[in-house]
Amino acid sequence: MRVALFVTCLVDLFRPTVGFAAVKLLEDAGCEVEVPRRQTCCGQPAYNSGDRIEAKAIALQVFDAFAGYNYVVAPSGSCAGMLRVHYPELFADDPENLPRARALAERSWELISFLADVCRVKEVAAQWQCRVTYHDACSGLRELGVKLQPRRLLTSVSGLRLDESPGAEVCCGFGGTFCVKYPEISDKMVTDKAGDIAATGAEAVLAGDLGCLLNIAGKLYREGRRVEARHVAEVLAGMTGDVPPIGGPR
Repeated sequence: MRVALFVTCLVDLFRPTVGFAAVKLLEDAGCEVEVPRRQTCCGQPAYNSGDRIEAKAIALQVFDAFAGYNYVVAPSGSCAGMLRVHYPELFADDPENLPRARALAERSWELISFLADVCRVKEVAAQWQCRVTYHDACSGLRELGVKLQPRRLLTSVSGLRLDESPGAEVCCGFGGTFCVKYPEISDKMVTDKAGDIAATGAEAVLAGDLGCLLNIAGKLYREGRRVEARHVAEVLAGMTGDVPPIGGPR
């Protein structure tokens, strides 16, 4: 099957290894992977800020860039949620482009959900001697139902131990522009999140959204906590020995 990787802005700018890990996982699952060069942002910042005109203009570019693929896969629940959930909402009053939005939505998936639910991947060949905890990013969990899929695949990583945090489903406070508009509230949320993570005794926190991980990693670093932050795709692809954790060595 022909799969287009939606790289996402944060992965492109801050953590390209997540994109490489996604390609490896998809190819290992038997997919023919392409990365359309015309892709840009999904338009989520404009959409969340209420700028529907700009969001629509960006979405139209996405329609063109990802035309002709069997599936569009993103290593981010928030970007995949934008394509799958919010594009049809964005074009609800546009009968000309609504069918295009719906067609793309039906083909769009978050990476780990795609591997588990479409490709039926049950295990990976990775190994990592590490005690970890998992953060459920809001969009992946609440918009796309990504919860058990990463945990099931992580159980196949040799040497990995997963300890759940009671606050795993609680927002980290990033929320895209939320952390800029409401910095005090955002900081309180990520402070609580960092405390919950540290309380598990985990050596690393994993998640499927880079925005969450950058926010959490920054707080852990500022508090002097020796807990790594990594995208789950890097762990499942066996790349933990090749690249440092997000935010640098701990």
